[in-house]
Amino acid sequence: MTEKDENKNKEVPFTAIILAAGKGTRMNSALPKVLHPVAGKPMISRVIASCKKSGISDIRVVVGHGSSLVKTVLEPEGVTFYEQKQQLGTADAVRSAQPETIDGNIIILNGDHPMIESHDIEGFIRDFKEQKLDIGLVTTILKEPGDFGRVVRNGGELYAIVEAKDASAEAKKIKEVNTGIYLTRAAILNLLLPEVKNENQKKEYYLTDIISLGIEERKKVKTIPGAKNVSMGVNNQVELAKATKLVFKGHMKKLLENGVMIIDPKNTYIEETVEVGPGTIIYPGSYLKGKTTIGKFCMIETNTFIVDTTIEDSVQIRSGSYLESSIIRAKCSIGPYARIRPDSELAEDVHIGNFVEVKKSKLGKHTKAAHLAYIGDAEIGESTNIGCGTIFVNYMPNKSKHKTKVGDNCFIGSDVQLIAPIEIGSGATLGAGSVITKSVPANALAVTRATQIVKENYKPKP
Repeated sequence: MTEKDENKNKEVPFTAIILAAGKGTRMNSALPKVLHPVAGKPMISRVIASCKKSGISDIRVVVGHGSSLVKTVLEPEGVTFYEQKQQLGTADAVRSAQPETIDGNIIILNGDHPMIESHDIEGFIRDFKEQKLDIGLVTTILKEPGDFGRVVRNGGELYAIVEAKDASAEAKKIKEVNTGIYLTRAAILNLLLPEVKNENQKKEYYLTDIISLGIEERKKVKTIPGAKNVSMGVNNQVELAKATKLVFKGHMKKLLENGVMIIDPKNTYIEETVEVGPGTIIYPGSYLKGKTTIGKFCMIETNTFIVDTTIEDSVQIRSGSYLESSIIRAKCSIGPYARIRPDSELAEDVHIGNFVEVKKSKLGKHTKAAHLAYIGDAEIGESTNIGCGTIFVNYMPNKSKHKTKVGDNCFIGSDVQLIAPIEIGSGATLGAGSVITKSVPANALAVTRATQIVKENYKPKP
């Protein structure tokens, strides 16, 4: 094979330019538009993730309004930023991404179209290459086109894009719309961008003009069909809620197909990052988010909130409980109305009852805290009972925190306060109502009691 043949067979790379400079005034929010979350994830992060999954590594994000915050949020995602200093239209935004420094092909996307998937992008790229296009415009058919630009054809061929506000009554009847997604060869884009004029009411440079300019220059300009989801932009809070609902619905459908029992999918909220095992039942009102994994045959009752938590098999999370950034081993029971705070780990068959709070603590197998207790900065052994009203006193006046260690098979009576730092040996018993300030050896009884005084026939002085 000659060098010429090798170059011909090389895969031409794609660069993504994502437009994210708009103010999003209709959101009525101080948060930059593209950072508004759809099912727990900034909408632009969804576009970036779809680009990466489709194999695009060079991703350029054009920022403007709220640029510093957008950069801060997206910096870990490995994209490069280009600033549109003035809001002069979509063509100007693309020009801000310095397309003259790009070799190969370009796909232009909107940062406020969070429903686009990687398979959509892969399909657009495939059609663009198979048709050997200079410019590909992704279009779709909508029953109610609304404010979308209409695709005007002449003899079946793409002729122009007419913005809805400029469209005649006849043009508004057209159902085929511009999704705002363009694929083009970099050389063609760099040839046409300087020709885009701002001779319109808003004095802006519209990217749609490259379609008519490309046709005038006798370039191969065609439409690429897209599904309805790729056209779904988010411009206000109503559309944001709709997009979130669709994402939840899609993920729950997959979970249901994999054997998860969701009693009322319309009133259950499970982010895409959450994994749930078959045989688990989830009651209405639950919100599961982040890097949460739930095993098989668990029960997640009504109005629970779980984030970034690992839950193993056969665990019961009862109503009203709140769990975050913790590990729950198999066969545990939590709640109702319990709180498990970050960095906690419950071993197998631990029972945490109603109104119990656990923070940065480890509890051994079969240990129980049935009700009304605070367990903070503690390490507790196996088969220990924590009585009602027990408080692990870990927070000192100087704001320092200390640790309490409790051994196996201990009995902590009701209303006991353990003043850290102390250690309670295995088999020890702490009497109800005690304030324990010193360590207790194994198998010992520790009791602190004030002397009870009884005065018979007592009457208070008037």
